[in-house]
Amino acid sequence: MGHMRSLAVGTILLALAATSALAQSVPDRLAPCLACHGDKGQSETPDVPSLGAMPSFYIMVQLYMFRERMRAVEPMTTMLQGVSDDDLRKMADAIAALPAPQPTAEAADAARIARARTLIQQNRCNICHLPNFAGIENVPRLAGQREDYLLKSLRGYKDNSRRGYDAQMADVVSTVPDADFVDLAHFLARQK
Repeated sequence: MGHMRSLAVGTILLALAATSALAQSVPDRLAPCLACHGDKGQSETPDVPSLGAMPSFYIMVQLYMFRERMRAVEPMTTMLQGVSDDDLRKMADAIAALPAPQPTAEAADAARIARARTLIQQNRCNICHLPNFAGIENVPRLAGQREDYLLKSLRGYKDNSRRGYDAQMADVVSTVPDADFVDLAHFLARQK
């Protein structure tokens, strides 16, 4: 009997938590997200991406992938459970409206910048991500992104620990040496 009572109480608490989560406004839902990703569009947290001015469609797809556990990254995966498609769209639009992140203030290494420009041309990064690296539709903004996050992402695409809905990035980076990733991240973090 005690087990049944505990199960009933647990079910009620879970239902109340779900109802509370469904009743949250978009700004309320975004508050914990922006605590890490930056409420002004720029992350100050190591290895956490800046989301300001990211294409809305790209953000919506990422949020969907987290919700559906196609990209299992905590705490996003748990926080998005039960969020409707319409709310994902509203969240993505709100995130996309945040200001673009500012480039890092650290001085650029001219040799690394030159190597990165050559790599960008060779790998045609500026085609999908656009010449200004602002991204478009399902392609993320790279300009002004955290250097550590860019490096982590590139390495993740190469070792297949970062999965996307499009295998193109894994194909592009499969033969790129790690030293080139370091130069690319250095360059992109310094773009406006």
